[in-house]
Amino acid sequence: PGKKVLIVYAHQEPKSFNGSLLKTAVEELTKQGCSVTVSDLYAMQFEPRATRNDIVGETSQNTPFSKTSDLQSPPYKRGGLSKDLVEEQKKVQEADLLIFQFPLFWFSMPAILKGWMDRVLVQGFAYDLTKAYDGGLLQDKLSLFSFTTGGSQEMYSNEGISGDIRYVLWPMQHGIMHFCGVKVLEPHICYAPEHASEEKRKEMLTAWTQRLKTLWKEESIDCSPEWYFK
Repeated sequence: PGKKVLIVYAHQEPKSFNGSLLKTAVEELTKQGCSVTVSDLYAMQFEPRATRNDIVGETSQNTPFSKTSDLQSPPYKRGGLSKDLVEEQKKVQEADLLIFQFPLFWFSMPAILKGWMDRVLVQGFAYDLTKAYDGGLLQDKLSLFSFTTGGSQEMYSNEGISGDIRYVLWPMQHGIMHFCGVKVLEPHICYAPEHASEEKRKEMLTAWTQRLKTLWKEESIDCSPEWYFK
């Protein structure tokens, strides 16, 4: 009770299976007494591109645009980021747990969600050059990637054509969350719901509900290369 959760949701269709997973999470976590905030990126028409519009006030217009200099550290530290980014950063700051709910696109997250990562988790807010990984600026937060796949679980195995699903998780969990100091819980993966029976999809939703009931007792994964590539 009293925990704060931010769910960053990236799917265009509320009636999708991802939409059902989102609804399940909101209902179960709210029932537990958690305060749940949802950033529905498509509904918000969130801008995924990092541009000069992200910077407000005076900028160094005479120098070439640079994501790591003009866009990131100085504007954040002087309060010079656009309103939409400030709002998302506030949600992140207040959250004990970040849940990312999305369909897997091309071995990665949808572009709109990657854009959220690019624009919100900026230098000075989520990390600094000397403060990354275990020293990242977003310590004491948990994260969980909950996503659906088009392929079967067998396809995403060591013996499968797509390789171990953990290879896919390396840039998302390790390269973003762990880099920012966020602890990472085991991912929640629903394999090929589009090709599953109605009964199987209901079982997937029930399994998600059951996991959420004991989520706060879970230990974070060992964020090391061995977890991904052993």
